[in-house]
Order: sequence, then structure tokens, then C-alpha cells
Amino acid sequence: MDLKQNTRLSKFLSLHLRHTPEAIGLSLQEGGWVGVDELLAACAAHGVSISRSQLTELVVGNDKRRFAFDAVGTRIRAQQGHSVEVDLQLTPAVPPAVLYHGTAPAALPAIRREGLQKMNRHHVHLSPDEETARRVGARRGKPVILVTDAQALHTAGVVFYESGNGVWLVDQVPPQYLREL
Repeated sequence: MDLKQNTRLSKFLSLHLRHTPEAIGLSLQEGGWVGVDELLAACAAHGVSISRSQLTELVVGNDKRRFAFDAVGTRIRAQQGHSVEVDLQLTPAVPPAVLYHGTAPAALPAIRREGLQKMNRHHVHLSPDEETARRVGARRGKPVILVTDAQALHTAGVVFYESGNGVWLVDQVPPQYLREL
């Protein structure tokens, strides 16, 4: 599958597994899961034909590991980033001492005032390394990298979760726990 097709299909799956499953007739099950056969049929019924091998390539070959199959490969879900109500059944985890967040310069005034907010998603997303945060922030131009004092946040009682693809999730990060790199 070429890069353009891969990107188009990944965006289509992200839209419907994270934000609007009902738009193609899907209903997310507990944990955000949906049957693979159900997903492929819904995609085809809405003009987006995806083969099982293409879906596997999107799940296994995606550098951000946005999607995951269950242990037996019969269900799929988005790892995080949902705006629809879903309990991903994540377990609280102890974060590393620092985590990173990539953002656009235009967002900095609000972040300096209010910290990182989850906005219309379930969590704030934090990266385990600077390089990943830089890639995330670069989606909207030249990125600004913020360093989060995750150890201090955790000590203060903030609950962290690590999603299946290594992204760290929190409800918010107050500005006093952030510094620009």
C-alpha cells in the first residue's frame, strides 16, 4: 500500500474509531473495541474498501501504533485520542520522571495560562521522548516542545495511564509543571 493510501485509510479509521463510529454504523464495545469483520463491512458500505491485509498493515506497520488488535485478532480499537465516551480500561501507571508534549507556537499563550488541557478528548497526550513530541508538534508547523515534570505531578496525586502504544495520558497538566525546551 502506498503512503498516500495508507494515510487516507489511517485518517478514515481514526475518525470513525475515535470520534464518529455511528457515522458508518458502528457501536464501540466495552474498551473501545469493534469487531474487525464489522469494521471492514461498515467501511465497504461507506465507499472505503479495506482488505484484511491492508488493515493489518495499518495496525502493525503504523509508526505511531494508533490502532491495536485484541489478543486473538478479531477486534480492533484506537489506542487513545477518543472524543466519544469510551473507557479504554487502562490501569494507572507510574510515569517516568519527565514526559514531553509537542505543540504549535500559537497554542503557547493559552498553555502558559491554563496548562495542558484535554480539550475535546479524554486525556492530555504526553510523549515518552523529545523526538516523538517533535513529530507530533510538527503536524502544525514548527513545533514547540514542552517538558512535563511527570514525577512531581505524580507525587501531587495526578493519575497517569500508559496506552498500548507508549503514549502517556493525564487529565491535565497545570502550567507550573511545564517548561519549554
